Amino acid sequence: MITSGKINKNILLIKKNYTLYLFLLPAIILYFCFYYIPIYGVQIAFKNYSPAAGITGSPWVGFTHFLRFFRTNQFKVVISNTLILSLYGLIAGFPMPIILALIMNSIKSNKFKRVLQTVTYLPHFISTVVFVSMILLFLSPSGLFGQISRLMGSTPGNIMGEAYMFPHIYVWSGIWQQIGWSSIIYLAALSSIDPTLYEAATIDGASKWQKIIQIEIPSIMPTCIILLILNAGNILNVSFEKTFLLQNSLNLSRSEVITTYIYKIGIQSTQYSFSAAVGLFNNIINFIVLALVNYISGKLSETNLW
Repeated sequence: MITSGKINKNILLIKKNYTLYLFLLPAIILYFCFYYIPIYGVQIAFKNYSPAAGITGSPWVGFTHFLRFFRTNQFKVVISNTLILSLYGLIAGFPMPIILALIMNSIKSNKFKRVLQTVTYLPHFISTVVFVSMILLFLSPSGLFGQISRLMGSTPGNIMGEAYMFPHIYVWSGIWQQIGWSSIIYLAALSSIDPTLYEAATIDGASKWQKIIQIEIPSIMPTCIILLILNAGNILNVSFEKTFLLQNSLNLSRSEVITTYIYKIGIQSTQYSFSAAVGLFNNIINFIVLALVNYISGKLSETNLW
């Protein structure tokens, strides 16, 4: 129960640090406008929405659009493709920034470390359109891949036309683009480790590998768990821009995910209520997974979000 004393204490704290809260205000306003106000429109998922009638004037239909999505032939396809890309990306991509951070933390030369950080950070700042254009250029029969194949005496094929290759291209290109940027938070966690722990381990004769296992990994484990929980909460959120730009008629069977499906039925086919129902279903599943993983994490490691 919140007492008046606690409320007064919080008010005094806000008054004392009001300048910091002023810096935070634009972000709060932006977040409120783009994430809370649109919640009002979620009700069209339960209506036959018509732009002419408006949200309030459109008739209620209950869970009709949800049941329609569950019964459509695309349900299994988009769910399975989304889960494959998400789980593949999580399993393959989550440990990579941790490994890179541990490697960079072990480098003695500050100059080489700065160069490595710059090289691994740069791909993050490439826009999605440019990044996808690079992938298509490299993997085209006339691109880098095609040239290498010809030098090796083989005929280059159309990799982007092979549906089974799409998950590998999507996941590993994403790892290459984000591994450096994602490692920053782990480097920050490693930099906060007490140096006396390393000194004590050196005196005890511990090798570098033993220091990593006994000191560094346990120290960053809470950070790893929190980020894993957050990533699990986006299990059905596959990047729309990158997936849509890499998508073509030949790989559609493996590249059609929930986000691209919502775009096609909502924007291209103007089925607003149906697309809203699919999007709401997607968000509900993500929230359930987030809450479940957070609960399990709290029970096993006592580290969770709430």
